[in-house]
Amino acid sequence: MSDPLYVIGHRNPDTDAICAAIGYAAYLREVRGGEIIAACCGEINARTNWVLKLAGAEAPKLLLDVRPTAGIVCRREVLTATPNETFLSVYRKMMEHSFRSIPVVDTEGKLLGMPTIQEMAQLFLPSGATHGAANREVSTSIQNMVAALGGKSIGAQDHADKVEELVLVVAASSVETTRDRARQFPADKLVLVTGDRPDVHALAMDLGVRCLVVTGGFMPWESLLNQAQTKGVSVICAPQDTASASQLIRFSRPIAEALIHDFLSFTTRTPLREIIHAVQDSHQPLFPVIDEETSRLEGVFSKSDLVEVPRTKLVLVDHNEFSQAVAGADEAEIIEVIDHHRLSGNLRTKEPVRFINEPVGSTSTIVGIMFRMRGLTPDKSTAICLCAGLISDTLHLTSPTTTQTDREILEWLSKVAGIDAGQFVKDFFAAGSLLREATPARAIEGDRKVFEENGWRISISQIEEMGLDEFWKKQAELHAALTALCSAHSLHFACLMVTDITAHYSVLLIAGDKRVAGAIDYHERSSQVYEMPGVVSRKKQLFPYLSNLVSKLTPP
Repeated sequence: MSDPLYVIGHRNPDTDAICAAIGYAAYLREVRGGEIIAACCGEINARTNWVLKLAGAEAPKLLLDVRPTAGIVCRREVLTATPNETFLSVYRKMMEHSFRSIPVVDTEGKLLGMPTIQEMAQLFLPSGATHGAANREVSTSIQNMVAALGGKSIGAQDHADKVEELVLVVAASSVETTRDRARQFPADKLVLVTGDRPDVHALAMDLGVRCLVVTGGFMPWESLLNQAQTKGVSVICAPQDTASASQLIRFSRPIAEALIHDFLSFTTRTPLREIIHAVQDSHQPLFPVIDEETSRLEGVFSKSDLVEVPRTKLVLVDHNEFSQAVAGADEAEIIEVIDHHRLSGNLRTKEPVRFINEPVGSTSTIVGIMFRMRGLTPDKSTAICLCAGLISDTLHLTSPTTTQTDREILEWLSKVAGIDAGQFVKDFFAAGSLLREATPARAIEGDRKVFEENGWRISISQIEEMGLDEFWKKQAELHAALTALCSAHSLHFACLMVTDITAHYSVLLIAGDKRVAGAIDYHERSSQVYEMPGVVSRKKQLFPYLSNLVSKLTPP
């Protein structure tokens, strides 16, 4: 299955951004097929939610960051080991699959360690010790030894699954020498390895060792096995020779013995840029990726997986600037751009893209045009959404951005949607007051765009209301929120245009550099509030006005 293609609007999405994404995703599914998903990168406002409910449309997928991450890079199907598996079992897994490292996880899938071949070698080659007791020590269980040897367990079976600190002694000398050597260690920790030597078997019973390993496939006498049961001595019959059996017993240690916790790991959300910086000088062969919430192992990757990293595929609608796009859009694969705003900003792509920019009142209008050009008719739900996007962005065809094309497309879409546009407008704008329902800070973020002109970094927010009563109630709080916004985002100037859609009249609340305020020539109704009769469009009226204003000021 191919990767999904996301159709997504700008940050702090308005109704047109949401509805155009839904409409264009529906169009692409009809024309191209495949997994095409409408997405958004911000909270959906009350009016847009009303539209989605009326249309019976699913809300777009929330997509706040599309940067390549460890979760995208990693391989999800991972061969793992459990802490109780033996060194031999894990080693064979690694050899079979040509792995240099393997994740060890517990029963809940949480990562315990990432042993490598080199680290595992330390299990049977103690550092700095080439002789003496250190070479004899082995942490294992009777059960593990039986499994590693492929042998048969007879004699006492008590606590066979318990991992114990044992001492390995090979009876290759005389009985007397073997006895002297064995007595250097606690009998209940002793694993005595020998071949077909009944005298050594008897010595093991006499000493009461923890385990007697009889090699070469030989079976001890029946009388000895009876003693083993009585004295609590475990007996293992192994098919190997004594030298091979001794080595395999060392390899029967549980892999938990090799776990070193000093290794690099990443969460699924770690950005690719951070990963590349972190791993470039690391000799670690494999890097685990952990889920932030559950701490479970999600996957692994090696350095070679970072060479060709899959990028999220995007279609941008209702914007054409990275500054307004979802975080990480500059690292994504941009397939198309569908917009109706001015061309500006730093949008660059690595490959040629389809770029459609029409001077119409809404992006939803462009989507409607594309349906008609293909001879396609959107379903009723999609048509309702496109009507809403068009109506909201043109203030029901009264904004100065409105064109004859907008009128024609709205007339056609209204018939497909089965709505009365006039009544729809009343219901839509009555669906919710952002000033009444949201905090001042959230209200400002509801439909906000940032522009850079002549070195000035400016934020313009717009709220459309049926009357200005709520604005006057919250004027002081809104101004405080604008001031905080300037500080938080290093803005030179921030403003909020509140538009009374019933009167075709706006007020402008400002904060920031006083040089900008001093250049505004609209009537100042009260401190930092200006009357703007007939101004309803940020795109065609307010922004060009502010752009011209700051172009005449000395850059900050």
